[in-house]
Amino acid sequence: MDNKYKQMLDEGIDLIYKNDFQSAIDKINLSIELKGDWEISYFYRAVAYQALEKTDGAILDYTKALKINPKMTDAYYNRAKIMLERKDCKVDINKIISDLDNALNLDENFVDALFAMAAAQKKAGDYHKALEYLERLLKIQPDAIHARALKKLLLQKYII
Repeated sequence: MDNKYKQMLDEGIDLIYKNDFQSAIDKINLSIELKGDWEISYFYRAVAYQALEKTDGAILDYTKALKINPKMTDAYYNRAKIMLERKDCKVDINKIISDLDNALNLDENFVDALFAMAAAQKKAGDYHKALEYLERLLKIQPDAIHARALKKLLLQKYII
């Protein structure tokens, strides 16, 4: 029964793929009860919380996962993305930028993180830096429509 925690997590992940997020959380909770120091369980529970728009729970679990394993690129990105999209409270843009920096230090070609960083820099008012991240993204994916649109907006509205 040594691997019961893995089995519970696998069942939870399967439920996430079936869009049964609350049942997934219940299964993953069992995994965490059996092995509370496994970052993967916290990461996937955060994914389920995020899908249910329980953003505080998701942020807490991404944070817990990162305390256990600070090399979880997707946890940095997901946590930053939640905070970047929040409308219910004031967010610390520097914390968002820090998370995206961490994700990009772990994977410099993480296209979604490059776009999120451009959006974060725009939100912070650093339009030239936002443009730098978009240029990096467009070198990797020249046809990235959202990046091209944001670049055009920055050039036309903010950088004259």
